[in-house]
Amino acid sequence: MKIKNSFEEYKNSINNILANISEKQINSCIKIINNTIIKRGKIYIVGNGGSSSIASHVSVDFAKVARVKSSTFNNANLITCFANDYGYDHWVTEAIKAYMNKNDMIILISSSGTSKNIVNAARYCKKNSIRLITFSGFKKNNPLSKLGNINFYINSNQYNFIEMSHHIILVYLVDFFANNKLKL
Repeated sequence: MKIKNSFEEYKNSINNILANISEKQINSCIKIINNTIIKRGKIYIVGNGGSSSIASHVSVDFAKVARVKSSTFNNANLITCFANDYGYDHWVTEAIKAYMNKNDMIILISSSGTSKNIVNAARYCKKNSIRLITFSGFKKNNPLSKLGNINFYINSNQYNFIEMSHHIILVYLVDFFANNKLKL
């Protein structure tokens, strides 16, 4: 049995993707998150499907590991209620209106950058000056990639590479705040 792709190639592919993420972007994220902490705000993290799982994991880690207030809108009751009343394309926007305060910030994740519920929420955030960090992939000029204060774009056409890269960046941010207790 000959295996075509090796794990070494897989690791190198992800490493090459992450090499395109600038330290400047990371530092900008740290400043936005730190500003939210200083103002006693909360970080909200939202995505669909696998990105929703990433949002849940990172939100819990921010709260537990880094002691940073964080939450997500992954409660089935919330999603079905807001989707039923406002339509699936608008449920995230309506959740933002219902839950977020002026000192909060949000991280929106969409592998394609075209998920209507996420893009509509990002447009709402931009229009209302809500601090926003976006994560997307696939096509470079996807709608989500232009709407945040900081936009992470993963240059790949493979879901797992995109989602894994999003996850790595986000857990790095958790670890940064877990290990750096001083206000910057």
